[in-house]
Amino acid sequence: MAVTYTKLWHILIDRDMKKKDLQAAAGLTNHVMLKLRNNQNITTETIGKICKALNCQADDIMEFVEE
Repeated sequence: MAVTYTKLWHILIDRDMKKKDLQAAAGLTNHVMLKLRNNQNITTETIGKICKALNCQADDIMEFVEE
């Protein structure tokens, strides 16, 4: 199973936010942003930061898909 953050990008579009806005709001590093763009695994701590910044749940920003 692979992870995808397509839902996250849709939330940003719906809220008229840029990736830089998310990065600043959640305190994410450039490295984490690169992992998100490449649908790579991130820590649960990072998922928590994103969810807190966006006031949402983990399943609102990510999903697992068959490879």
